[in-house]
Amino acid sequence: MSSSLIIIIALVVGGLSYYQATRFNAHITINDTKVGGLTAEQAIKKLKSTVLKNVVYVGKEKIFDGQDTKMGFTDQDLPGVEKILKSQWTFFPSSKAKNYSLLPSKDDQYRSQTMKKQVEEKLLSMNKKLKPPKDAEATLQDGRIVITKSANGKQYDVERLLKDYQKQEYKSEIHLKPIYIQPVKEDSPIVKKEQGMLQELLQRTVHYKVQDQVYSLKGSDLIKNASVSKDMKYRIDPAGIKNKIAEINDTQSTLNKAFTFKTHSGSVISVKGGSYGWAINVEKEAKRIQEAFENGTNMLPVKYVYGEGWNTYGVGYETTANYGIGYTYAEVSIKEQRIWLYKNGQLVFTTNVVTGRHNTNEDTPTGVWYIEYKESPSILKGSEVGNPNYSVKVNYWAPFTLGGVGFHDAGWRTNWASNAYLEHGSGGCVNTPADVMKTVYDNLSENEPVIVY
Repeated sequence: MSSSLIIIIALVVGGLSYYQATRFNAHITINDTKVGGLTAEQAIKKLKSTVLKNVVYVGKEKIFDGQDTKMGFTDQDLPGVEKILKSQWTFFPSSKAKNYSLLPSKDDQYRSQTMKKQVEEKLLSMNKKLKPPKDAEATLQDGRIVITKSANGKQYDVERLLKDYQKQEYKSEIHLKPIYIQPVKEDSPIVKKEQGMLQELLQRTVHYKVQDQVYSLKGSDLIKNASVSKDMKYRIDPAGIKNKIAEINDTQSTLNKAFTFKTHSGSVISVKGGSYGWAINVEKEAKRIQEAFENGTNMLPVKYVYGEGWNTYGVGYETTANYGIGYTYAEVSIKEQRIWLYKNGQLVFTTNVVTGRHNTNEDTPTGVWYIEYKESPSILKGSEVGNPNYSVKVNYWAPFTLGGVGFHDAGWRTNWASNAYLEHGSGGCVNTPADVMKTVYDNLSENEPVIVY
């Protein structure tokens, strides 16, 4: 071979090698932008002018079409292009197609933050109209633990799709593979935990104390329907608990019920009416019992009782003796026109009185009441038959009804006969002789029962 031919071949090979080293192969793209046949400088110039359409697909469905933006490349990204140029180099020209991904050195705020947030909002909005998955769960139904079946849905797993979004190559169209929220399966640890929690709930017992009675309330008896929330907390149907508290209330409360009472003479009577007594607030107590079952509380005394009249907290709740009246009380007999005051079961004072006028239906109301408060001196204002607007000063006043009936001295009264109340009685109060009223007043206490019969 002649030296001239060798030189020519060398020049051809050298030229080809130089061309290959300084230019991209024909079917090379960067971020889906064709750079085949371009030098690194020419490629960076083209990339700087390339527009991103910013379209997002989930599967084949286009869910987002953002604003067009430039790729954001600058001359500072030339080394990155040169690195790709070097990596794709082949000694002979290659027709092999390949796309390279290159991120600009300057962060694209729109693409990484604004657009990402908009895509997230779009996915969340779409999910509202898509069928959610149905989780399997352990539930208590009519006293039996049942595991419901799971079912697939069509809602997207937004968190995982956004992670895929962040990994996408830097190109105009972003294609995300559909990923759906998966339901909790029947054999999952979550369902097994729910099942165990419900079994434990049925085995719990709350000892509920009302006055001196303790009721052992069993979960298996009172809780027929329940489930466990996502944060592993009980959701109990309170119907059975409410019914039980209502039953206890009907059995043990005294408000608006007839009281059995043994009079000064030893006879046993039934006294109806009055404001004395207490009842359980069923709604509030049922909620407390429910929370006790949920929290595993073993002993729970009653907290919410109520009553009527001046005090609404339930006068008499602390009293269980003598049919709930106790042994300290005031006894008023309309027939005998007399009162008896007892302290701890012992008679401390008795006196004749005049009660409400009978022939005008102003009788002192019968029932079991309680002393609302005491006031000395006091001005009584009200009405009575023949005197619609009276105002009178008394030295001692101890009311036992909200209607203004109570014990007070009546210095103006001259008729103290045992039958005076029939036609000449008071406007409803228990008129007490002035010379003994202080003794009566001193032996009455706030919330003390007053039995009128």
